[in-house]
Amino acid sequence: MTPGLVFTLTLALFFGIDYYVYQSVKRAYTNVWVRRIYWLICIVGYLYMLTSFLGFDRANESRKVVNGFATLIMIWYVPKFLIIAILLLEDFTRLLFGLYRRVAKPEVKELGESFVPGRRKFVQNVALGLASIPFLGVLHGIWKGKYNYRVIKETLFYDDLPEAFDGFTILQISDIHTGSFDDKEKIQYGVDLIKAQKADLILFTGDMVNNQSSECIPWLDVFKGIEAPHGQFCVLGNHDYGDYMTWDSEADKAADVEALVRMESEIGFRNLRNENVKIEKDGQSIDLVGVENWGLRFKQRGDLDLAMKDLEKDSFKILMSHDPTHFDEVVIHHEKKVHLTLSGHTHGWQFGIEIPGFVKWSPSSFAYPKWAGLYQEKGRKLYVNRGFGYLAFPGRVGIWPEITLLELRRKA
Repeated sequence: MTPGLVFTLTLALFFGIDYYVYQSVKRAYTNVWVRRIYWLICIVGYLYMLTSFLGFDRANESRKVVNGFATLIMIWYVPKFLIIAILLLEDFTRLLFGLYRRVAKPEVKELGESFVPGRRKFVQNVALGLASIPFLGVLHGIWKGKYNYRVIKETLFYDDLPEAFDGFTILQISDIHTGSFDDKEKIQYGVDLIKAQKADLILFTGDMVNNQSSECIPWLDVFKGIEAPHGQFCVLGNHDYGDYMTWDSEADKAADVEALVRMESEIGFRNLRNENVKIEKDGQSIDLVGVENWGLRFKQRGDLDLAMKDLEKDSFKILMSHDPTHFDEVVIHHEKKVHLTLSGHTHGWQFGIEIPGFVKWSPSSFAYPKWAGLYQEKGRKLYVNRGFGYLAFPGRVGIWPEITLLELRRKA
């Protein structure tokens, strides 16, 4: 489909949503000005979509356009999805009740005629009231949530962990997205929290930028000084290759990737690009492997065979691979066992509900079965970090920015 057709269909979808919800607004509020203000907000949104579509230029950084569009959807339309879900359920119930009335006795028909309109108004008021919850949640996510850093600690047990690494700690961060940042003081707080963990090894699993390496420059001083006794390593994520911009040439695009790798080196991180390095302690070692980005929906630059070509089959291995789909599609099937894979990428879509021990849900689960936290399959573990930064929607609702601290323990 052409971009124009996609835009037209998107606009038609949003208008349909607005019109359906308006039926509830119209019944709940008799004041004509409430109705006019409702449509005024809708029209302003349509005009913003139109001007964004006409003015969008992939050759330049369009962060404000993307952020604005994502914010519009999260603030104005996510609450409406809740309203629609409730009203559709009520409409379906009303349909069943209507079918029943067709064959019911006269007194039941009279009851239905008096009962249904009152119930409809009650349901509409409930739906409008409940919609305020995600609305306020989105506002909080923009104002506070995107900097609500959490340190999540996990202890991982292995039979074949070298004894010298019993109690070894690994700090993982992912998806920094410097191109989205807008508050140096808050980011510095997050970096200080990383330093305070005093991990033995620090690993960053990709997506330093949104589109291009220059986004890093204002933040280099903030990220300098992140150090660990056994080093700092990183890999590239899908956003680090410049694939979301239009470049004058492939050479310029490739040069920008190399510039990013140099900047990461400048702040103390060694980039592993389909290669490995030994982490040594007290005469023993584990293998740290890093691959370029490999994902089902993206160009598959990662080469696990190349990255592990000189490693022993049974050595203890930790893999950095940005996209968690790599784990299911390649890692768990490889002849050389990877004990622990560290990924990011999903951000948990920056929206969801997590109550430890009770609820863990995000719409990202529809696209990524393994979207956040710890997973285990075929004797191999995967940890998916929820991300340090944010992308597109300038906030986080329920899925907070994460700093992961993993402790390796040897089973007795």
